[in-house]
Amino acid sequence: MPASTEASMTMGAVSAVPVVDSRMAPGGPGYRRMSFALFLAGVATFALLYSTQALLPLISGDFGVAASDASWTVAAATGGLALFVLPMSALSERYGRRTVMTGSLAVAVIVGLLVPLAPSLPVLVALRALQGAALAGLPASATAYLAEEVRPKALVTAIGLFVAGNSVGGMSGRVITGWVAQEWGWRVALGVIGAIAVGCAVAFRLLLPAPKHFVAGSLKPRVLVRTVRAHLSNPLMCRLYAIGALFMTVFGGVYTVIGYRLTEAPFDLPQGVVGSIFLVYLVGTVSASTAGRLVGRLGRRGALYAAGATTAAGLVLSLADSLVLVLLGLVLITGGFFAGHACASSAVSKTATEGRAQASALYQSAYYIGSSVGSTVGALAFHAGGWAGTVGVGLLAVLGVVTITVLGTRAARAQQRLLAA
Repeated sequence: MPASTEASMTMGAVSAVPVVDSRMAPGGPGYRRMSFALFLAGVATFALLYSTQALLPLISGDFGVAASDASWTVAAATGGLALFVLPMSALSERYGRRTVMTGSLAVAVIVGLLVPLAPSLPVLVALRALQGAALAGLPASATAYLAEEVRPKALVTAIGLFVAGNSVGGMSGRVITGWVAQEWGWRVALGVIGAIAVGCAVAFRLLLPAPKHFVAGSLKPRVLVRTVRAHLSNPLMCRLYAIGALFMTVFGGVYTVIGYRLTEAPFDLPQGVVGSIFLVYLVGTVSASTAGRLVGRLGRRGALYAAGATTAAGLVLSLADSLVLVLLGLVLITGGFFAGHACASSAVSKTATEGRAQASALYQSAYYIGSSVGSTVGALAFHAGGWAGTVGVGLLAVLGVVTITVLGTRAARAQQRLLAA
């Protein structure tokens, strides 16, 4: 056989060998460890970030301040995260996702142990802002880690599990603080949350597999600015950022104010029972982890419509003076929010082909700005018009989600017609 023919046959045989995707997938090596590690990171992040939310009536009473003043203990934490998530994502591009996530959790839990010692509201707000800034390394780095280490078909599910960890952290933090605070006060309750977060942080570092597909980037400001500008000039990305912010405006407003509503007439519930209301977060755990199936059935825009409609229905139901209907409203609000959030955040990770950490960081920044706006404006609306005022703010935000999704649908159809012409 001629040498050239033999060589060509050899090359053909080599090219026929399928390329094996070494990224993680459900059932594969390391996937369960990775999923559980990031689940615990999500638990610690949300337990710390919203640790004061269920305690606001007690904090108001202790410091003698109004709901709108006490709400800054929530807004400062989410605002600090929103401001620092982009710089922290740049550090993760240079030093690695796992390194930044570990450092962020370590600083956040240390501050978490100092928060209960705050002698005044301004000091408490300052510590909460520092804690939020420290936690900024988690959200963008986690989604970038998943985008690099998990196969694309499993990405929505993997991010959904991380978001589910957020919901469990938010729920357990509020439930635990509610019952502990009823017996021993809000300072002891925050100390307990800090101790739980320490355990989550240690387990996270021990379990998370070392990244295999990370490629270090540059810390040069010009490179960062160019990457950010590219993401912000992408209309789809901007729509997703706005959707995340608006969904979180609803959620932040509702859960910042709900404690005040339920401790007042006609409900007059004790602090421990009010904290237990946050068991509704389990609905978010389910809806976030099943968001992948929802997107597969309805498409991304269809899933966003469904999430928005569910959230709006929950807001309307919560206006009733029946505890059962209020709880059902919270179930719908929570399920709709977490489904919408998982859908939008996974779409950001899928859309970004370069600068994934920055793309995720911009989403997280918008998302937590929405939380800060929601908690502050929702509290002001409650002070001015009661629960109906807070619901009005939420319905306006849902209307924004639907409007943006409609605009996205029209833009996609226009592009399809252009390509078909």
